[in-house]
Amino acid sequence: MIEQNKPMAGIRVLDIATFIAAPHAASILGEFGAEVIKVENPKGGDPWRRFGTATEDEDRSLAWLSEARNKHSITLNLKEPEGAELFKRLVADADVVCENFRPGTLEKWGLGWDVLSAINPGLIVLRVSGYGQDGPYKDRPGFARIGHAVGGLTYLSGLPGEIPVTPGSTSLGDYITGMYGAIGVLMALRHRDATGRGQIVDMALYASVFRVLDEMVPRYARTGHVREPEGTGTVNACPHGHFPCADGTFMAIACTTDKMFERLCAAMQRPDLWDAYGDQKTRLANAKTVICEVTDWTSSMPRDEIMARCVANEVPSGPINSVADIFKDPHFEARGDMLSVDVPGIGQVVVPAVYPRLSETPGEVATLGPTLGDANDEVYGERLGLSAEERAELARKGII
Repeated sequence: MIEQNKPMAGIRVLDIATFIAAPHAASILGEFGAEVIKVENPKGGDPWRRFGTATEDEDRSLAWLSEARNKHSITLNLKEPEGAELFKRLVADADVVCENFRPGTLEKWGLGWDVLSAINPGLIVLRVSGYGQDGPYKDRPGFARIGHAVGGLTYLSGLPGEIPVTPGSTSLGDYITGMYGAIGVLMALRHRDATGRGQIVDMALYASVFRVLDEMVPRYARTGHVREPEGTGTVNACPHGHFPCADGTFMAIACTTDKMFERLCAAMQRPDLWDAYGDQKTRLANAKTVICEVTDWTSSMPRDEIMARCVANEVPSGPINSVADIFKDPHFEARGDMLSVDVPGIGQVVVPAVYPRLSETPGEVATLGPTLGDANDEVYGERLGLSAEERAELARKGII
């Protein structure tokens, strides 16, 4: 169990969502002490259970174990009136509901905001969808890949003139949306503490991606400029990109200011480069030449040697790590960025640590993804007072 001195202790979250975005918000709250009850369909539960790499338990993939951390599972068919009534009883003493159905789905089941807020006026409902709860696209299905595309990120990804690539191979938009969702819930909880009133937190996948596009929006509005894919570099600074090393690896160098470029020239032992291109405007006007010079230098030595010279001269730089590199990186180890958790029947599972790091009340990972319905007896029996016979009958009818 997570210690009760955590900042979210005493907060009860009902996570009725599937896959990543809204469940990720619930996971963040759970890492810092909230009680998170994962509400799953009795027929197989959240499909995320079987997404990604399988383990010894066919219903608990590595993806599920990592992302459903610190949660307990109950089964409940929300589509059936009897299931909806049970959910209303759970809502009565909950603080937060996290959901990611298409807009109108909860209303169709008789579980819309008007119903839930009448039961619990202080309830906060995080609603995550592809396009938000209103607007002409609200009924369209959405996944992270679609959010990346519609939100403007995919257009920037890849090499100029080529087909846009995936912005990384993870569901980035889901995780960003989950983080924004958790922030929204925290602000809503603070408002509730002051007023007693709950509210809806409306998050769209495309919107969380759209929010992180640097200056693109004000620049287009002012000048009509459309930022195009920039490959491994950027049009705003030089040299600022990815460079090959002699051992077949790659590294990132970011000289966003003249001072940083001066340090790089010192690392390269090339004062002539500083003399010729010490001004950022001059470097940008001669970007191909500058990048070729830096590429020739990084290609002449193994990455560790290039890194050593950059570190010695305080040049912003870093290796482009594979996950294998990360497992060998002493900085990740020193900061405890990976946790090894024992999962009965599966063994040790390594997962990313808890972020952000709080000095006085840090979060923790007590358990990884639960088995389906592991908390049915506790929640339905002890909390709602249903007898064993009643629970068995509900199970027979497919309600739980």
